[in-house]
This record gives sequence, C-alpha cells and structure tokens, in this order.
Amino acid sequence: MHLGAGSVARELLGLVPGVDAGSGLDGRDSAILLQLRLPRVVLGALVGATLAVAGAGYQGAFRNPLADPYLLGAAAGAGLGATLVIAYAPHAARASPVGALPVAAFAGALLGVAASWAIGASVGRARSTATLLLAGVAVASFLTAVQTLVQQRRSDSLREVYGWILGGLGGAGWSDVLLVLPYALASMAVVQLHARLLDVLGVGDEEAAALGIDPARVRLVVVAAASLGTAAAVAVSGLVGFVGLVVPHVVRSLGGRAYRVLVPLAAVGGAAFVVAADLVARTALAPAEVPLGVVTAFVGAPFFAVVLRTRGGGGVRS
Repeated sequence: MHLGAGSVARELLGLVPGVDAGSGLDGRDSAILLQLRLPRVVLGALVGATLAVAGAGYQGAFRNPLADPYLLGAAAGAGLGATLVIAYAPHAARASPVGALPVAAFAGALLGVAASWAIGASVGRARSTATLLLAGVAVASFLTAVQTLVQQRRSDSLREVYGWILGGLGGAGWSDVLLVLPYALASMAVVQLHARLLDVLGVGDEEAAALGIDPARVRLVVVAAASLGTAAAVAVSGLVGFVGLVVPHVVRSLGGRAYRVLVPLAAVGGAAFVVAADLVARTALAPAEVPLGVVTAFVGAPFFAVVLRTRGGGGVRS
C-alpha cells in the first residue's frame, strides 16, 4: 500500500507533543504507518548501525580490513540457536511480545563468540589475534555441522530455517526494537569510547604497549562489545551479511581513518545502507519479498572481491 510522503511526514510530525499537522490518514493507514512501516524502518536503521560499528570495531581490534562482525562464530551460533527453536519449539518461536527465536539466536551468537575467545585465549597471548581468528573458524565449522544435523533430522523446518538465515525485517514490531536497542546502544558507545585506543592499536601492539596501553585488554573489550551488538542485531534480523565489511571501508574512503570520526559515520552509513536494502527487498519483486541478506550480498560480495584483490587478502596480523 502506498502512503504519500507528505501525509507520512505530517503524521510523524503530529507525534510531537502539541503539534497537530493534520496528515489526512485514516485510522487504518495510520496504523499501517505507525505499527508496521515505522518500526521496520527504525529496526533496519538500528541493525545497520550496529553491524557497521561492530565491523569497524573488529577491523580495528584485529588490524585486518577484512574482519567482519560474524568472524568469531556469531553467525553460526545464532543460526544454530534459531534452528533449534524452529525445529523443536515452533509454537514458541514467535510468541508475543518476544518469542523464543530471537532469544535463542542471541544466546547462540554469544555462545559462539565466547567459545572462540576461550579456545583462542587458551593457546597463549603471544599469537592471540591469529589464534583467535582460527578458533573462530573452528567453532563456526562445528556449530554449522550441528545445525546441519538438526536440519537433516527435522527436514520439515528447512524452509523456515533458511528464511531466517537469509535475513529480513518482515513482521518487525516495536517489541523487536526494544529488544535490540539497549544492547545496540551499549555496543556502539563502548566502541566509540575506545576510538582513540583503536587508532593507537593500528601502529602495532608493541608500540601501543610502549605508550602504556594494554592491547589485549582493549581488544577484549572492543570485541566483546561488538559481539554483543552483533548478537542483538542478528537476533531480530537474521544473518544480514556484508554490512560490517562494506560500510567501514566506504566511510574510510570518505571520512578518513580516525576512529573517533569513523565510528559515528559508520553508524549513519550502516543505518542508511540497511534501510535502503530493505526498501529494495520489499519492492523489487512486489508483492513477493526478497530476503534482505540476498540484497546486501548482491552489493557486498562484489565489494569483498574488489577489496580482497586490491589489498592482497588484507593480511591477518598477529
């Protein structure tokens, strides 16, 4: 259904206390705008901002331009959590106001990252960055294998599982916004507060230590905060890929490499990117809806290939 831009603007302006803009929308159209369209846009902006800032944090912490928010098993953990709920508790998946599906995805993402960190840290601090990345690969592979086993045993849930994995904001409501909001804001705030330290980490761990900074502690805090935000975003949107990879690179080319500037610009860019991608997903094949993750992949995959070629793989620094 098409709602005129002017009517939408006046309806939103009318939400300001003491302002009566007279949008002309009837009760049905107003409900569609305020209960369906607006929460979807707000949630998309929140998810995009969170993933973009998390991507910037990961890239700064690991000093690797190809690092992204799903690096340490967050995606695999979230996928497993969602699959278990869809396969074994389908009636609880979308219970009101907050179903078991986002909670399970959130917990699974945190579990994946925690397992990766525990395994990587157990190897020793000297090569913590490289071993952490390798631990993430191992954990993601294991969790994906478990997810595949569950899917094989409960093949009747395959369609819904893949629908969630491909990502989307269909059915978004204010309860989803409230679920992700505190974690997203906390995550982005922590990364922003560590912006100067991420700049120092960029010159190397030895140089940072010489300046009185503990690289391991900074890396732990930033990765934990970015992972928390990623888990919250994934819980309500599914696996929307490439946002945390594409947006920080674009922002760097436009606004420089200083993290105090990069982080807020990444938040704005990520929000705009996901909202625009969701608009394409909703309208490109209307009335059918394209999965949001497919749209972002159409942009992100070629971009990833270009970055990989120009940077020669990015180089994981230990």
